[in-house]
Amino acid sequence: MSSNKTMLDVNFVRSQFPAFSSPNLKDYSFFENAGGSFAAKQVIDKLTHFYTHTKVQPYSPFPAAEAAGAAMDKSLELVSAMLNVESSTLHFGPSTSQNTYVLAQALRESKPARKTIIVTNQDHEANTGAWRRLANAGFVIREWEVNPDTGALSVDDLNRLLDKTVNLVTFPHCSNIVAYENPVSEICRLVKHAGARSCVDGVSFAPHCFPDLSNLGADIYLFSSYKTYGPHLGILYISEEFNQLLCNQGHYFNTHDLSKRLTPAGPDHAQIAAAGGMSDYIERIYDHHFEHSGTLTHKVKSVGQMQRTHETILLEPLLEYLNHSNKVRILGSSTAHERLPTVALDLAKPAEPVARSLAEHKIMAGGGDFYAVRLLEALGVKEEHGVLRLSFVHYTNIEDIDRLINALDAVL
Repeated sequence: MSSNKTMLDVNFVRSQFPAFSSPNLKDYSFFENAGGSFAAKQVIDKLTHFYTHTKVQPYSPFPAAEAAGAAMDKSLELVSAMLNVESSTLHFGPSTSQNTYVLAQALRESKPARKTIIVTNQDHEANTGAWRRLANAGFVIREWEVNPDTGALSVDDLNRLLDKTVNLVTFPHCSNIVAYENPVSEICRLVKHAGARSCVDGVSFAPHCFPDLSNLGADIYLFSSYKTYGPHLGILYISEEFNQLLCNQGHYFNTHDLSKRLTPAGPDHAQIAAAGGMSDYIERIYDHHFEHSGTLTHKVKSVGQMQRTHETILLEPLLEYLNHSNKVRILGSSTAHERLPTVALDLAKPAEPVARSLAEHKIMAGGGDFYAVRLLEALGVKEEHGVLRLSFVHYTNIEDIDRLINALDAVL
């Protein structure tokens, strides 16, 4: 155990990820974390254990099934504690896109009196497309548009859009392109004051710090655990009150079971059991850095602060290099403290071949639209070009950043 460290021990962190020892990956630097992170050892161990020892229908009256059900229940308990919410408000689904689609259908069938839904063009399509399609069911879709120069959303603009017809406001905690952290608590208070509900897409934020949902104030919060070092699941928080107002999307005989109303098809049992490994990972990192204990919520916050500090330190030299380049346009802020470490670059040529060239320099990155077509259009990015996206998380080290800068220098 280390004694009261405040800076992240990135070498210790990397030792918790088997991917860094894989022959296929160990000589590469990974900069497509916004598409999905490496899985922590603790998650992989739980997944392997479930498939090896308890791969039976859970909750049946025999030992293996009882153990399987207990592992799934424990995961729900741990992930709820990480997010500081009651377990009855948390739901596992196949993906965030699927969870959003189910929510949209549940709202459509509920036939609410308020028919206006506010969406943004800063979102990943998963948190905008399903809601926009409700226009076909008589809902009014109102767009909260970004600043075309910066890609940022203005709370003042939202205030002008709110009225007594608004049912729901959907927006990202953080964009997967411009990487601004939107003021979620402020927005949710404003929405609640207007008598509406809030739906927050946390997919691009949660990898950098698990949110304290009790303090954010969102009615719905969604993120993907395969981007937070866990299994391939979508995690959905919804307040019990809002859940009860929506139409059941599960089997008819589960109408009164809040835990089953929004999961028409259950995800893989083993992956649910493995999700608790995310908590084990946070505990492991916390215990390495701090001598004193605390609640799981406290540990998540402490580790998250170290993650964000480490990522900001690494982001500074990358942005400094890019700011001095006349071959790229940084989308969003060019200052490290004003954004998360997902950097999208508008180039004078198609981005995908550039990403392919970076791979020759042992850099794993991506080029394309990243399901943020509406945002790229608003920012004037050519559709045929897309953007080069460089995204990293807390297990990235300074050697990775140096390799990336050298590779960009060679390729651009």
